Amino acid sequence: MITWLYKIVFVTRKTTQLTRAATILSLILSLTLLLPGQVRTEQIAVGSFTSVGLQGWEPKSFKGFTEYNLVQENGKTVVKAVSTATASGLVKKISFDPKKYRYLSWSWKIDHTVAGEDERTKAGDDYAARIYVIFAGRYFWQTKAINYVWANQLKKGEYIANPFSTNVMMVPVQSGQENTGQWFTEERDILADYRKLFGSDPHEASAIAIMTDTDNTGTKATAWYGDIIMSTLP
Repeated sequence: MITWLYKIVFVTRKTTQLTRAATILSLILSLTLLLPGQVRTEQIAVGSFTSVGLQGWEPKSFKGFTEYNLVQENGKTVVKAVSTATASGLVKKISFDPKKYRYLSWSWKIDHTVAGEDERTKAGDDYAARIYVIFAGRYFWQTKAINYVWANQLKKGEYIANPFSTNVMMVPVQSGQENTGQWFTEERDILADYRKLFGSDPHEASAIAIMTDTDNTGTKATAWYGDIIMSTLP
């Protein structure tokens, strides 16, 4: 009887120790998930062209209509844009906090840059590819935008005010002919860019747009746009 009691006590203690060990392990795992380096990224699928196509994207014309069509590239669905002396974009109205969702990523490719005038002038304000991030103000004249562009002459690292509006800043992410015909994946910290470009914190973001335009130069350009994502972490 005493021997069996010892066995029962031993098994009970062992079970209790295992339960405690499991509880401690669970606690450690929970804490690990809360560590800064382990925070899960939250994302907004602004443009998920393979799964939903152009649903939610609306055309915005400045002069004529650039052609936007879904095509297959390397097994993925992307947007092909063809502009012939036209200027229209596709706009996705979407509200988000740029202090939380501060990282914008996308992929793109162009056939060639736009030949013609200096981009610092109204006559040269054409780009084979642009990604806009639009920040609505309380009044329409307070609306600001960052244009991430595949520049013609401007160099990467430069930035200028758009010749039509100082509320729009142009940021070359790619430049020139050297990388044309190749896909590139880009990422920008829109919060850091906004602070650098406008010297303040942004209001809520209200839309993202893509545009291929050649109306000012009267030329032709072709571009391809892949999925567009906003993320909380790079």
